[in-house]
Amino acid sequence: MATQTLDYCVDEMISHEVLNRSCLIDHGPSQLRADAVDIIEHAIRAADPYEETRKRVHLEGNLLQIGTLNYDLRIWKNVFILGAGKATQGIALALEEILGDHITDGVVILKRGESNHLKRIRVVYASHPVPDETSLQGAWELVELARKAGKHDLVISAITGGSSALAVLPPDGVSLSDKQCLNEVLLKSGASIREINAVRKHVSLIKGGRLALEVFPAELVILTVSDVVGDPLDYITDPTVPDTSSYIDAWNTLDKYRLWDQLPHAIREYLKRGIEIESPKSFDCQFHPFVLVAGDAAFKGAVNRCIELGYDATLIPKEIEGESCVQARAIVERAESKFKEIRGNKPFILVGRGETIVTIAGSHGKGGPNQEFALTAALAIQGHDGIVAASIDMDGTDGPTVFSGAIVDGWTVARAKELGFEAEECLKNHASTVLLKAADDLVYTGPTGTNVNDLMFILIDRRKIRFW
Repeated sequence: MATQTLDYCVDEMISHEVLNRSCLIDHGPSQLRADAVDIIEHAIRAADPYEETRKRVHLEGNLLQIGTLNYDLRIWKNVFILGAGKATQGIALALEEILGDHITDGVVILKRGESNHLKRIRVVYASHPVPDETSLQGAWELVELARKAGKHDLVISAITGGSSALAVLPPDGVSLSDKQCLNEVLLKSGASIREINAVRKHVSLIKGGRLALEVFPAELVILTVSDVVGDPLDYITDPTVPDTSSYIDAWNTLDKYRLWDQLPHAIREYLKRGIEIESPKSFDCQFHPFVLVAGDAAFKGAVNRCIELGYDATLIPKEIEGESCVQARAIVERAESKFKEIRGNKPFILVGRGETIVTIAGSHGKGGPNQEFALTAALAIQGHDGIVAASIDMDGTDGPTVFSGAIVDGWTVARAKELGFEAEECLKNHASTVLLKAADDLVYTGPTGTNVNDLMFILIDRRKIRFW
């Protein structure tokens, strides 16, 4: 078994491949593990926003077509590009190639560590999942460019998942450090992404549709990628569309998770202003949203590849949400039940998608929701041949780590124990990364250039499994 010695680079090219494939398939049930890698790579490619932008946006002479919209660029004074997010560069790159000199100006905010392939559109690098000074700088650049747009200008927005941290503009009286504290409190609380964003959108000068107000009266076209279950526009590209949440939703989230006392004084006081800080619920000007890549795109790509590989596929129809550990145990139980129901000689796969969470209290190690999901699954399948489980964040980074998730098997727990790591203890301390790295089970893709629902699946070889 090879140890994972891959040099995890700071500045990465966009990748649609699992870069440590050889480390992942040289131990355990190697064919199942190789198939798991193959499925992950096909899932990433199926969610590529660059390709989808090229399909939806066309320029013939001076006629620009975006979906069903048509723009004669001879009568539009300027074309501006605004963007922020982990799936933004692919959209921006395609727009550069299509529009060329028709782009008057543009700025996008990318996650630090992602390599830059843009030539016409300015790039600001910022921090994720907790914002930094460049998140503030980038947000101001977005606003300044938006304010340049006039009635006869066209603004194309490419805001995708991750923008909540990459572009922050706190209201007067709230500092960047206050916003950083807010993000950290929310991310550890166990709240869903909808609940988290309901709070974020009410402590901002650009979120919750407020950036669009800076763009108007220019016409606004929105190209986005969904990383939220159900593809709700105001949770995947919230600075540019009307907000469906209210300050009451923000209050309810803070009440539900008992977070008020953990927030900085300035944020508590700002939120208590209530209706005065409410976000816009409708726009008077023209805006046109397009979801280029739906949240289930990677899931569909994975399912197609499973069938091509000859698997008997069972799909989980409802999106997976909730605590990672709870959901992992439930899915392993479901795989066992479905496997026993289905007869035949084909290998079996149970596949689902969603967004799980981890609630953290006190000190903790390093990990992410997908790594914690995988480690929990490893405990549930330990000691059994012919079974592999995987959980993958499709943007290439799970939590605050450089890994996208993990592929585990029935011997993951034992491999780690031989090296001194106890699975139950690592789970308790939210320290899944160190154990999974020791077991050679972490998946490393680098930045993928996309950001859709996480992918979870269990593969079973009928010839070898002796079910528990």
